[in-house]
Amino acid sequence: MAQVTFKLWRGEGNTGSFKEYTTEVSEGMVVLDAVHDIQVEQAPDLGVRWNCKAGKCGSCSAEVNGMPKLMCMTRLSSLDLEKPVTVEPMKAFPLVKDLVSDVSWNYKAKMTIKPFKPRKPDAPDGTWRMQQEDVERAQEFRKCIECFLCQDVCHVLRDHHEHDKYIGPAMLVKAAAFEMHPLDVEDRISDLKNEQGIGFCNITKCCTKVCPEHITITDNAIIPLKESVVDEFYDPLTKLFRIFKPKK
Repeated sequence: MAQVTFKLWRGEGNTGSFKEYTTEVSEGMVVLDAVHDIQVEQAPDLGVRWNCKAGKCGSCSAEVNGMPKLMCMTRLSSLDLEKPVTVEPMKAFPLVKDLVSDVSWNYKAKMTIKPFKPRKPDAPDGTWRMQQEDVERAQEFRKCIECFLCQDVCHVLRDHHEHDKYIGPAMLVKAAAFEMHPLDVEDRISDLKNEQGIGFCNITKCCTKVCPEHITITDNAIIPLKESVVDEFYDPLTKLFRIFKPKK
């Protein structure tokens, strides 16, 4: 057992500050364990969101020592416990209370993405035929647990607060899951360019680095979507094709 100091953010709305707590920690503990101990023994009014404690629900997202992380998956052994461990809410979203952020905007952004629209069945029995490699391409994006850590670390949302112009990397992953599905026939490219702000992303790859599911967000989702936008709106051959395309 060892005594470790934690600096937890306490406050509501636009006001708050760090408050220090010291608690005993033991081998194998994660940050969420320590926060729970502090809540039980010293701060029963501490606001903290969590659910599964297994890294699959995305509820306990916070910033630990300034880095967006899942508290339930951040081992204390991975941190320098000689210094106070800071825990604060995600900065890209409004503060509700203490360590809890209001992430409801993400679900509104998600609703702007056109839903999956399959092509007509291509077999007599009413089923479809797909290549396995085409199916696997979009499977990676299904792992998203909607923790919104990638949204939090994205400078467009975190620093520039362009929430009304840019849906963020997590939602671009959702769009990619549909766009790259071999059965989907919906057109989302215009929305990505004009309403969802894919041009704001400058591919720093910070979103990929914080993803707890190790989704290759930038290389496998965002860049291919950007290429589709370029092909659709900026490729000179495509423009010529539109000009000389026979009208029906």
